[in-house]
Amino acid sequence: MLSPAAAAAAAVRAAAGSPAAVRSVHALLLKEGLAHHPPSSAVLVSAYAKSCLLPDALHLFDETPRRDLYLYSSLLSAVSHSMSPALAIPILHRMLSADALRPDHFVLASIASVSARLGSLRLGRQLHSHFVASPYNGDDVVKSSLVDMYCKCGVLDDASKVFDSIGAKNNVVWTALVSGYASNGRSGEALQLFRSMPGHGLFSWTALISGLVKAGESASALKLFVEMRRGSVRIDDAFVLSIAIGGAADLAAFVLGRQLHGSTMRLGFLSSMIVGNALVDMYSKCSDVQSAREVFEGITFRDIISWTTMVVGEAQHGQAEEALALFDRMILAGIKPNEVTFVGLIYACSHAGLVQKGRQLFDSMKQEYGINPGLQHYTCYLDLLSRSGHLLEAEEIIATMPYEPDEAIWGALLSACKKYNDAEICIRVADNLLELRPKNSSTYILLSNVYAMNGKWDSVAKVRKSMTGLELRKEPGYSWIEVGREFRLFHAGKCHLM
Repeated sequence: MLSPAAAAAAAVRAAAGSPAAVRSVHALLLKEGLAHHPPSSAVLVSAYAKSCLLPDALHLFDETPRRDLYLYSSLLSAVSHSMSPALAIPILHRMLSADALRPDHFVLASIASVSARLGSLRLGRQLHSHFVASPYNGDDVVKSSLVDMYCKCGVLDDASKVFDSIGAKNNVVWTALVSGYASNGRSGEALQLFRSMPGHGLFSWTALISGLVKAGESASALKLFVEMRRGSVRIDDAFVLSIAIGGAADLAAFVLGRQLHGSTMRLGFLSSMIVGNALVDMYSKCSDVQSAREVFEGITFRDIISWTTMVVGEAQHGQAEEALALFDRMILAGIKPNEVTFVGLIYACSHAGLVQKGRQLFDSMKQEYGINPGLQHYTCYLDLLSRSGHLLEAEEIIATMPYEPDEAIWGALLSACKKYNDAEICIRVADNLLELRPKNSSTYILLSNVYAMNGKWDSVAKVRKSMTGLELRKEPGYSWIEVGREFRLFHAGKCHLM
């Protein structure tokens, strides 16, 4: 027969995942005097965290009079997987000082996970030093966590050294190192390591493909996805499909994107939020806004990413009215806009010439939503002012904004100077732009054109002479083309030998 404490722990585990159920069991345990019994409180802490009730977990922890290593381990594990991993650091300090407990291998693994999520190499190295000097220095679980930490911090050589020291390497640690190499742009080593793995499951394939997409190597990622699909791995996971769709979006690979859409329909993921968001992004980047709208309307539960992706898609294709109407729907649905939402909205106003609406949106960011405009917001807003001929106002904002103006900002204003034939501002802007990029041929060309429009032929000659002296020429353009399932890069003026 189970002891009261064991029965309480079993009841809490059964309730985990349901906030109402966890609180009900907690109330029952309080009534029976078991809530602060060490095993019960540890399981309750974990259950609260799994039910997205971390504040309740922390409150229970504070009220528990006798905090043992098991309770600390449960809380640190819960915090390491929560949305607030940084909370683990003061908890660890409390454990070491106030309660004078020494971390075991479970605690060390949790802190390694926290270091990885925070990208804190300093904390990770401190942990590693403590681990080497501890009685648990041969623990492969902690070593696996250290491999993941070093990979997330971009220190791949140290990750590889720890990996080599692991005796029995499981699929998780293999996958962590593969993902680390792929995510940090070392795709050749990632593929070599992947090929040498003892077995490839959906988890390892997904990590490699996701890492390549993250590193901007979408073409390689899609080739691997096609290889995986042709193999024996069953692709029945929404996350995997969303990654592949994201790769197709990055390359604007419309044919493959449509095929992946068909796969989501067959597998029943069409209403999935994560897949739906990826499809909306893919269709938008492939210029099929109508299909993006249809997918968006079919998503059962939409989050901020769903709404923002559709707003940005409408904006990028010149559908300002649709983007603004969607924003109104979003607010009515109780979704708070984020930084990216406003980038899309102000961009839409810029390309539609909606100066007053753009001003209103830019001002509302801070006033209504507590969002400080970033450099991208200023870039879009200044583009709006420049396109509409408010050149002096744009120049004044550049002088007072809390960011150093970059090439995109000066370039937009310079193009507007040509459009509105303002030679005075053009010269000032060109000087600033050439300070950033002294050999930018397009700046010289625009400046020369403005001089020519104003009949200043001596100045035109000087600009042309400067270009010749710097050996400047116009950079050729390039583009991707999808041929079957291959992705090829073409430069302007070149042909591709098939």
